[in-house]
Amino acid sequence: MSDLETRQLRYFVAVAEELHFGRAAERLSMAQPPLSRAIRDLERRLDVQLLERTTRQVTLTRAGEVLLRDARTALEAVAAAERRARQAGRPDPRLRLALKADHDAGLLPKIIEAYEAEDGALPIELILGGRGEQPRQLRDGRADVALVPSPFDTRRLDFEPLLTEPRLAAVAANDPLAARSRLTLADLEGRLLPDGAPADHGPSTGPPVTVVPHGPVSDLTQILKLVELGTIVCFLPVSVADRYRRTGIAYLAVDDLEPTTLAVMWPQDSRSPAVAAFVRAATTVVSSAYALGQRS
Repeated sequence: MSDLETRQLRYFVAVAEELHFGRAAERLSMAQPPLSRAIRDLERRLDVQLLERTTRQVTLTRAGEVLLRDARTALEAVAAAERRARQAGRPDPRLRLALKADHDAGLLPKIIEAYEAEDGALPIELILGGRGEQPRQLRDGRADVALVPSPFDTRRLDFEPLLTEPRLAAVAANDPLAARSRLTLADLEGRLLPDGAPADHGPSTGPPVTVVPHGPVSDLTQILKLVELGTIVCFLPVSVADRYRRTGIAYLAVDDLEPTTLAVMWPQDSRSPAVAAFVRAATTVVSSAYALGQRS
């Protein structure tokens, strides 16, 4: 059997994720019949059935589940190899730093200052993204190093925890709870988080999805406006809440809400002196801040 092609894996991943040949074909910008033939050819080459097909639905077999997991990893690795090769060949190399805006505990300016004094430092290119995007950007080669708040997706990544801080509940100032000094998650029953999940279940781990009728919500400014209006509540690290004090929002401690940890993260196979310099700078800045009894 000849080696599998990335094209075949892309086709299979699209069908396996959509579980619908029509939607997968649309996603791939191709017609459905050649996509169906490509999947049948792949099954013949592997001599296994990857999908169960009926007139009503498409489901993955056990073999299909295994291939989906490994195909995603393989496609991610191919994309990373391409991006990293291009990055290495740039006439003006950069250190690509991924982070979610404002989720640096106020440390980023000092980290950059310390990093620029390190041997091997390169100019920094900031890559801003939403919650949970940074590990994927490291794995697929779009970033070299990242500042990432917990929970962490550490597959094929190394990381060093920097600091842990409490999270506060942000509620509308006219919410009856705003008069309280402390809360528990149970007190938030009936209130929703930005992704529509019940707030009393604790923070969700995925990215924001939808708040009807407002549509997708991922920008912090939008989220805080919805909090002010009483539409949702949200959980924010103390350092973020300190930056976004508003008269229309009350920030309250929640006794059983887990704290968040900020970490510096990088690919396991990285051999970049610039990445090593950034990690050293980040850990040094945090150690110095704690020694002085402050974070900023």
